[in-house]
This record gives sequence, structure tokens and C-alpha cells, in this order.
Amino acid sequence: MTLTLNNRSRNKESSLTQALRQIQQLNSKIAVLEQQHQDYVQKQQNLIAAIAEICVSPMQEIQALRILIYRGEAACRQYLRSVLVKQSQASK
Repeated sequence: MTLTLNNRSRNKESSLTQALRQIQQLNSKIAVLEQQHQDYVQKQQNLIAAIAEICVSPMQEIQALRILIYRGEAACRQYLRSVLVKQSQASK
């Protein structure tokens, strides 16, 4: 009888230890995801600031934001580079 109770206690303790370990792993993953999200938000904010600085017309800004939303950061940066090239060619 005592042996059975000890086994049950060990099993419960093992289950609790396992659950605690899983919670700690999930908390670590959440922390990583939160950091990645913060990095993403910072990049987006920097890109939006670049859009405002580079684009000379509201239509260019709208186009850049549309590209950012629908096609992503890389496509938006490419569009901004093309705007800069056109601006430099126009100023020559």
C-alpha cells in the first residue's frame, strides 16, 4: 500500500516537473517571438520613415505603402531605390 502511494506521488511529481519544464519552454519561445516582433515593428517604422523622406509626391508614398503591405519589405526597398535613381537622373 505504501509502495503504491509512493509510486503515485512520484508519478504526480514527474508530471508536474514535466509540465513546469514545458511551461518554461513555452515562455522562452514566447520571449523569442516577442523580440522578433519588436524587431519587425522597428524595421517597418524605419521603412515608413524612409518612405516619407524619399518620396516626393503623395502618389509615390501611397505606392510605396501599398508595395510594403502587399509585397513586403524587400519589394518596398527596391521601389524606394528606383525612386531615388529616378530622382538622381531627373536632377542631372
